[in-house]
Amino acid sequence: MPHFKFKELERAYGFDEVSLVPGDVTVNPDQTNIDFTIGNYTFSIPILASAMDAIVDPAFAIKFNKLGGLAVLNLEGVQTRYENPDEILDQIAQTPEKEVTPLLQKIYSEPIKEKLVSQRIEEIKRAGAVCAASVTPANTKRLAPIAKDAGMDILVVQSTVTTARHISKSYRGLILPELCQQLSLPIIVGNCCSYSAALELMGTGIDGILVGVGPGAACTTREVIGLGVPQITATLHCAAAREVYLKESGKYVAVITDGGIRIGGDLCKAFAAGADAVMIGSPLAQAIEAPGRGYHWGMSHSHPALPRGTRVRVGTAASLEQILFGPTSVTNGTQNLVGALRTGMGVCSARTIKEMHKVKIVIAPSIKTEGKYFQAIQNVP
Repeated sequence: MPHFKFKELERAYGFDEVSLVPGDVTVNPDQTNIDFTIGNYTFSIPILASAMDAIVDPAFAIKFNKLGGLAVLNLEGVQTRYENPDEILDQIAQTPEKEVTPLLQKIYSEPIKEKLVSQRIEEIKRAGAVCAASVTPANTKRLAPIAKDAGMDILVVQSTVTTARHISKSYRGLILPELCQQLSLPIIVGNCCSYSAALELMGTGIDGILVGVGPGAACTTREVIGLGVPQITATLHCAAAREVYLKESGKYVAVITDGGIRIGGDLCKAFAAGADAVMIGSPLAQAIEAPGRGYHWGMSHSHPALPRGTRVRVGTAASLEQILFGPTSVTNGTQNLVGALRTGMGVCSARTIKEMHKVKIVIAPSIKTEGKYFQAIQNVP
């Protein structure tokens, strides 16, 4: 007899389970256009640096923007809680693993100081860089106006999971259409990983959406509360929402794949899945210029009741410029990320990011191991 099915499970795919199919025509890498536009701002590389204390401080934000990308400053991190954040960053890097979570909980219990919010943004703007800053929904009403007055160019409203509607007994939640109208500057919102949530968020008037729940190297959300959709599938779903919303409204909302990107191949696959840009964390935390001293920790690591992050040692591998543009002496795809993207686009017949969206993707779980016998045995202890 037929039996009742409680629910159907959908197969979802991450970076390691798919591969890109080369095109019929090849393009010189230097003939590819990888510009990324959000609002009235155009960047020569489609990469955002994650709004995490181990990655972005004012000096890093300035350097990253001068190299063509956009770094996002965390307005709820050590930069806005402490007059001398370098002392705090040293302390975090020097603390033993078993003691670091209680330490972070203590460090991030220090109140955010509004004058420091203004000072950090003004430092970035004085250097002539585009300033993007991140806040959580709970603090947006308080901090966003201060940041705008200080010169912030782009606002990122970011939490583990963000939706257009929020149910609460205690307060009137953040109303995104009101925020867009009040600030009149580009707003990126995240994170989400489904078609329906993305489509509804786009309808609020935002300019970009962050895709990804739990894939980051320093994030433990998937372990702690079981949430997440692998990044290829999540990006495909949100890119589908972008296309539908474009047809309905005439407005193009940028899709930004956030988290889980470790190497050039992941970067290329994210764009083929529909991303307009990517947000990267741990690869950039390995830069000499990164403030994390060779460490990287999740934004939710300091949560006072339910930490959903961890501190990971990523080491210090190379300069920021070398990680982005090379030259590289490593063969694992962790450096010259921009060169990898341009080369991947060239062999897939894509001259622009929008043409990269059309590249064929195949399911290929063994793509990293097929024919790699000698590499495999070399890695055996």
